[in-house]
Amino acid sequence: MSDPTQNPGETASFGFQDIPAAEKAARVKGVFDSVASKYDLMNDLMSAGVHRLWKDAMVDWLDLAPGARVLDVGGGTGDIALRIARRWGARGGRVTILDINHEMLKAGRARDAFAKADPATRFDWVCGDAEALPLPDRAVDAYTIAFCIRNVTHIERALAEARRVLKPGGRFLCLEFSRVEVPLLDSFYDFWSFQALPEIGARVAGDRDSYRYLAESIRRFPPQAAFAAMIERAGFTLVKHRNLSGGIAALHSGWVV
Repeated sequence: MSDPTQNPGETASFGFQDIPAAEKAARVKGVFDSVASKYDLMNDLMSAGVHRLWKDAMVDWLDLAPGARVLDVGGGTGDIALRIARRWGARGGRVTILDINHEMLKAGRARDAFAKADPATRFDWVCGDAEALPLPDRAVDAYTIAFCIRNVTHIERALAEARRVLKPGGRFLCLEFSRVEVPLLDSFYDFWSFQALPEIGARVAGDRDSYRYLAESIRRFPPQAAFAAMIERAGFTLVKHRNLSGGIAALHSGWVV
């Protein structure tokens, strides 16, 4: 179904291509339908396991209060939600795992780890759009999003929705691939992204094109300072970011007052 608010002439990035904005969500869905069953394995292979450290750093920085309600957007395989339960589960609370992709949610719900998670943390699984969250205003204490926001059609709309659903005093925390800021590491990272990664995708997941798209989408995402400015324009305060692994990834934080 087309978005009635969409400008017919509007374009959006899909990797290095510019396509009609109305087509992006379906194209991205196709990518994640293809990679869902191998997504967590591929994350390990893509990052040599370092994504686990990045996600742990994200959840450590979250610093949840007892009984907090968290919305994890684009969290279909449940990786962030499980980390929240392990790190903050003793404080109780509820994590809503929201993803636009049914296959990613299916892969997450099938994980045995959820049966073993801290029973003090409750989990909800919701199929929904980051640009039109199916939650009321001021519904959650924290909003997390990891390796997802670069895939939405309108980043500004996703940020506005994050701001809308957060309570006063609520926290926005985003983990995303970013711009490498260490000399020489950037050259190695380019080789890894555009040569090794698609080949790994072809051999392990049987899908070279999807992993080429993922590499290209990282390069089209705004660098750290530009994305921080977008977060501020969305109405967040105390916006800051932390580089991880020389800027291969970055954590972005903002608060609602």
